[in-house]
Amino acid sequence: MKRALLVIDIQKDYFPGGKMELVGSEEASLRARELIDGFRKGGEELIHIQHIVQSPNAPFFGAGTPGAEIHPNVQPLPGERLLVKHHVNAFKDTPLQTWLREKGITDVVICGMMTSMCVDAATRAAADLGFNTHVAADACAAPDLRSGSEIIPGRTVHNAFLAALGSLVARVESTRDILSRRG
Repeated sequence: MKRALLVIDIQKDYFPGGKMELVGSEEASLRARELIDGFRKGGEELIHIQHIVQSPNAPFFGAGTPGAEIHPNVQPLPGERLLVKHHVNAFKDTPLQTWLREKGITDVVICGMMTSMCVDAATRAAADLGFNTHVAADACAAPDLRSGSEIIPGRTVHNAFLAALGSLVARVESTRDILSRRG
């Protein structure tokens, strides 16, 4: 087994005061930081992913805006890979799959934001591409969502997506459990 950590879209717009605040973003970013530190210490592959929306009417993550910046809790170090993406799925129109294959990666660990969108898309894509896929449940966050007149709490959205991913797509586990195994 050779692992890579994908840190997906932990950007300022998802935090308090941002344009798309998520439920539990601060806590999730701190768990993601633990994963990053563990992967760095173990010399394992680490890829930071940043979503940039190229439309001038971007609701969040607009190119060149402060909200699109990587959050300070998970800043890449000089020399670490940073992948900029323009779609929900981190594998779409990016070199991500090529990078992972070139490094001989068999297992992908995913953390980040939003559980219900970019984390879900990357997890499903990684599994479809044949990677053993893991999601750090406590290192992800989701927003409150509206369905008609009903507001679905972000914690419920997060748990529902993790339950779906964990049923057939990926192994959903805690940061602590992921870090207890070495790649």
